[in-house]
Amino acid sequence: MSSPTDPQLLRPIERRVLDMQGEGMELDEIATRFRKSPEFVERLLGWTGIPRNGETTERHLRPLERRVLDLRADGQSYGEIAAKFKRSERYIRQVEGLAHFKEGQRILSGG
Repeated sequence: MSSPTDPQLLRPIERRVLDMQGEGMELDEIATRFRKSPEFVERLLGWTGIPRNGETTERHLRPLERRVLDLRADGQSYGEIAAKFKRSERYIRQVEGLAHFKEGQRILSGG
């Protein structure tokens, strides 16, 4: 498997599995040490070959948070959204606030 140019972009488990493989450890032994199936380790090794640049266009929000933001962007009131989800307006405001906070954190971290 080819590895990405910057190992720092890999998750710790991906880096460790690559190191273990580089040391000549068999796939079954790696799987046993991580309490995973050999198929999982094989997939994980495949993922390490996917180029990563550290940027993502994905929104790391829960589906509810994404939907609330989308509905608010469409101009719907808190009351209208609350009725759709059978929640209170206060809850919808909290969900929206948390979504904005998460998106702000992602922007600040460069992700």
